[in-house]
Amino acid sequence: MVSQNGPVTYDAFLLLSFGGPEGPDDVIPFLENVTRGRGVPPERLVEVAEHYRHFGGVSPINGQCRALLAALEPRLDLPVYWGNRNWHPMLADTLKKMRGDGVRRALAFVTSPFGGYSSCRQYWDDIAAARHLVGDGAPEIDKIRHYHDHPGFIEPFAEGVRAAMTPGARLVFTAHSIPTTMDAHSGPAGHRYTGQLTEAAGLVADAAGVTDWDLVWQSRSGPPSVPWLEPDVNDHLAALAKEGLTAVVAAPIGFISDHLEVIWDLDNEAAATAAEVGIDWRRVPTPGVDPRFVDMVVELVAERVAGAPRRKLGELPVWDACPAVGCCTIPGRTHK
Repeated sequence: MVSQNGPVTYDAFLLLSFGGPEGPDDVIPFLENVTRGRGVPPERLVEVAEHYRHFGGVSPINGQCRALLAALEPRLDLPVYWGNRNWHPMLADTLKKMRGDGVRRALAFVTSPFGGYSSCRQYWDDIAAARHLVGDGAPEIDKIRHYHDHPGFIEPFAEGVRAAMTPGARLVFTAHSIPTTMDAHSGPAGHRYTGQLTEAAGLVADAAGVTDWDLVWQSRSGPPSVPWLEPDVNDHLAALAKEGLTAVVAAPIGFISDHLEVIWDLDNEAAATAAEVGIDWRRVPTPGVDPRFVDMVVELVAERVAGAPRRKLGELPVWDACPAVGCCTIPGRTHK
């Protein structure tokens, strides 16, 4: 098998995701993994833990990964593995198993379509850390490119928007907020995290035939003293209500599946805000295991292993490999 960048043989496919707790006892240890080294106070972890306990301490993300793997396994001519950044199956444990199975080089699909530190660079750092833990013989891991403008990501959202829109409704796209400094270091102007999200939202809106839309942010977790991307979706709903808007269709463009930031921050908190300010609230589904999204993953693998043509709808560049240093850095933090 040959990649677009030259002859590279892959002997496995790796689904690489964020991870999530699968029971009440997992919640705090999981959150400690997520926030390790960030100085997050314990009381904040307890607050966030209540969001998980609202769903029995179970994050939907692991179940969604299992569903995606089940859809992909019969479609790929490679053995399929799964590893997470923050909860079991942990990436290092998966790499150890892969080494034991004789895997030498794997192609990883990350469950985030976008560039940026948390959505891309940190996965590279985690791969490097996991390979270091495994030691000699750890499989080499290549990461599939960004796919924010692939038809398999855009079309399910566009279909959902078309189904949800009503006369007079405002289309509001949401994505996970990040510190403004993190966005500023996520690439050249226009190619950043915010640039890719803006392009993806515009592609969905165009495909759905909607001309009036907004991109706002959700799930902020940092201290008030640190500037994050704004406006927050809840603040935006209040502002729209003051303008006289009475209906909103929300499309969580920053996410590929309905995990906790979607079902809590949008389906609970934002929906409650909408009700308080008198706005009819409709939320568009994420792609999940939509057949077009599954087809996209298969196509992205084929790009790398067989030189298949790239399908993309946007103008922003996408790439297979990031520079070893200087890509999506955070000031004051060391990157491997």
